Amino acid sequence: MKKLILLSLIGLGIVSCTTQKNTRKMTELPKDWKYTTNIYEVNIRQYTKEGTFKAFAKEMPRLKAMGIKTLWLMPVTPIAQQNKKGSLGSPYAAADYTSVNPEFGTLEDFKDMVNEAHRLGFKIIIDWVANHTGWDHVWTQAHPEFYLKDPDGKFHIASGMDDIIELDYKNQEMRLEMIKAMKFWVQETDIDGFRCDLASWVEVDFWEQARPEVEKVKPLFWLGEFDELESPEYGKVFDASYSWKWMHKSADYYKKNEPLQELKDLLIQYSNIGDQSMRAWFTSNHDENSWNGTEYEKYGVITKPMAVFSATWNGVPLVYSGQELPNMKRLEFFEKDVIQWTNTYQVADFYKILLDLKASNPALRGSDANVITYFLNTTANDKILAYIRKNGKDEVLVVLNMSKEPVHFTIEDDHLSGTFKNVFDKTKRDFSNGKDFIFKISDYAVFEK
Repeated sequence: MKKLILLSLIGLGIVSCTTQKNTRKMTELPKDWKYTTNIYEVNIRQYTKEGTFKAFAKEMPRLKAMGIKTLWLMPVTPIAQQNKKGSLGSPYAAADYTSVNPEFGTLEDFKDMVNEAHRLGFKIIIDWVANHTGWDHVWTQAHPEFYLKDPDGKFHIASGMDDIIELDYKNQEMRLEMIKAMKFWVQETDIDGFRCDLASWVEVDFWEQARPEVEKVKPLFWLGEFDELESPEYGKVFDASYSWKWMHKSADYYKKNEPLQELKDLLIQYSNIGDQSMRAWFTSNHDENSWNGTEYEKYGVITKPMAVFSATWNGVPLVYSGQELPNMKRLEFFEKDVIQWTNTYQVADFYKILLDLKASNPALRGSDANVITYFLNTTANDKILAYIRKNGKDEVLVVLNMSKEPVHFTIEDDHLSGTFKNVFDKTKRDFSNGKDFIFKISDYAVFEK
């Protein structure tokens, strides 16, 4: 049965698309929590002065209170020392797939942290770097045939990253060892899934081979670092993927004053993918923060409206370590550079409201074909992004000032009617009595019916 999703173009026209039928068996899917979850990326190295699992575990009750549901840990494996960058190296240059970075603690420390996270109600996913390893990974000695080689017989360096070397996925034995290593973490530590680094750099048929085999242990959540608009075949394997095109386009929109309609058109392209998979929406992550700048550098006065969007559009919201402060600096990638925590988490309540709403309101379920999303027509379509999401009797209205100036506007759309409650200030508003708004710079509003 096909589900019609409606999105109005320029607030006036209607475009329709159909979702693909989900052909995976329910036994192969993670449990229902994936539809309502959010993801918090944990940079263990920079999270605390100690930089250990034990030290981070003390922060978990705070994150639970903030509404975080799933914790994604950047790579926990040991870091290769040969050709490493900086004094500490990249966590994405593994020296061994089945042991723990001693900087972070022991395997038992990791297990204790996972157990405590589960006790608190979190799900845990770990970063998995399948495309490449560091130069002195244990396989380089035990199984050099696992690697791609240059014509001179030397290990093949990954594109633009001379601290890592690429694996050969034509080697079937290597594939089996990789799958065995992934199963190790599920069997030994009871993690709940993987965030797969550079997933589209690895042949899709590996993931098709790996997922059902690893999930013989338990159903898992799979987040892939790829954009499904560019790599649609990978979306058939992963539960969620990145929204790279959106991230780049939205940054260009703000910095280059591009038309808002181009963002709406891109969202329609993402919606056309259907509901078999989800997109992860974010304003920052470890790569963006370190190499391209904080969310405030990229989005300026629309930083908070962009965060509201990430938590309320169809998919899964992703928050990076320190955004709840907010963290206003770029964190070093290859050196120790601890987040400068204070006792005042100024943005934590903002995120809590959004993440709790995402978790509780059926209209915000990700990858649910029962949810219909409409763009709303306004008298300021070039400055205001307004949309309503509906699932039966449940509705969520989102209105965002995406401009660099105050805007006085009216929503002119029959899809909006009735009484809603503002989730931030708890006031009620009957939109049958008028749909006028007076927004300051950076303003946003979220209502639920």
